[in-house]
Amino acid sequence: MTDRGGGSPPFSAPRLVMRGISKNFGATAALRRVDLEVQGGTVHALLGENGAGKSTLMKILSGALRPDGGQMFLDGVSYAPANPLDGRRRGIAMIYQELNLAPHLSVEENLMLGREKQTLGFLRRGEMRRRVGEALELVHHPEIEANVPVGELSIGARQVVEIARALMERARILVMDEPTSSLSQEDMDRLFQTIRRLAAEGVGLVYISHFLEEVQRVADSVTVLRDGQRIFFGRMEQVTLNDLIRLMVGQEVKQLFPKVDHTLGQPVLSLTSLKGRRMSRPVSFELRRGEILGLAGLVGAGRTETLRALFGLDTVQAGRWEVFGRIAGRGGPARRIRQGLGFLSEDRQVEGLAMDQSLADNLTLSHFRPYSRMGVLNLRRQRRAAEEWTVRMNIKVRSVLHPVASLSGGNQQKIALARLLHQQADILFLDEPTRGIDVVSKSQVYEWIGRLAREGKSVIFASSYFPELLGVCDTIAAFHRGRVVDVRPAADWNNADLMAAATLGQA
Repeated sequence: MTDRGGGSPPFSAPRLVMRGISKNFGATAALRRVDLEVQGGTVHALLGENGAGKSTLMKILSGALRPDGGQMFLDGVSYAPANPLDGRRRGIAMIYQELNLAPHLSVEENLMLGREKQTLGFLRRGEMRRRVGEALELVHHPEIEANVPVGELSIGARQVVEIARALMERARILVMDEPTSSLSQEDMDRLFQTIRRLAAEGVGLVYISHFLEEVQRVADSVTVLRDGQRIFFGRMEQVTLNDLIRLMVGQEVKQLFPKVDHTLGQPVLSLTSLKGRRMSRPVSFELRRGEILGLAGLVGAGRTETLRALFGLDTVQAGRWEVFGRIAGRGGPARRIRQGLGFLSEDRQVEGLAMDQSLADNLTLSHFRPYSRMGVLNLRRQRRAAEEWTVRMNIKVRSVLHPVASLSGGNQQKIALARLLHQQADILFLDEPTRGIDVVSKSQVYEWIGRLAREGKSVIFASSYFPELLGVCDTIAAFHRGRVVDVRPAADWNNADLMAAATLGQA
């Protein structure tokens, strides 16, 4: 395997050519003469760490940003979109990592937004409903009802709606940014089948993901960016998983799942037939001091609903649970924070972060006490603390006063994690904490979780990505259709057993 810089690509007649693309934000060079070529009928992986330039390059492709230099060609014709609508009309369809749906509108209204069919000012609802049904059938989800508000759907179902909306366009180039981050294994398999059907029809697909195993499975070719530059372009068969990691980070990653020695103590959290408002069945398990307890299961299996009930986001309707030997009692998130609990939501845009607020405000939001005196906030002290946390968490940001909406998804996730650490919670509920972050950042998160356990803190780690649970957790509880199928030491599980428990309910 050899690195390729700006040399000639190993493919002919690409459908999309981006040549010498450069983009600066003030003194920061986000892209430095980057090339990208995508053939029709193929899946091209675009890889790199958070902040490597992937999102900026795709925003330029879509028309959301103007490049400072370089050229683009679509099917051999010069391409310079004036805006995202212009890009979409010319055959560029985008599926972003952060969902871009109107939660108060129905599935049909979201899919047809900007594509409404009308005659003399009256909507042709029958035709629109037919098109929506065809789009959902294309992703093999006809059970998602067209008249249901998107806000009532699970995160995974919303992801399916986003994908269906992009597929309604007859795109020449389809960009997918972390499309499987909220999907179950079954939904992911369906998506890959759809991708292959689109490729067979001549569509060129750009696939961005931090799940390198799935990238190897679906992609034909790959471009790797690092620090705003292209450092490799070739066929996927040329590179191994370790090659990809080394190319992305510029060094060997010796251990993806770092082992941090820690000791398990007495129970700090115990659930007996706990039933929350959104939980379909009661659950029972316990968490010990210094323990990392994994909750394994598919999207909708009940993991998220359990954590929401524990943190006071959903009402507890039945059962008994104790925190540090005391009855937890009723209460919302404010009380749970005072009891030493912290929660990281899987939906960071809606529940995890205040997107229009600064990094400094988000990081200190749940623990202002160190920076206030008699109700007055010391902004200088708050800013200094935030800057220290950006260094500690390796968050790439030009200023801690910038809104978090301006950051990449991976850096946003790090801020949400940093807030819990800054909050000094003793029991942490982490729902898909590595969603949308690169392989090195994942390794850092795993190490931080281990260090927290060594400090005597307890962690519940919910994930649909079983390898990380097997690599990090002390104990794993498998969920299936709302119930806990089995709880065992992580060493007594393997990936096949977890998959059987999660999909079939067989321990």
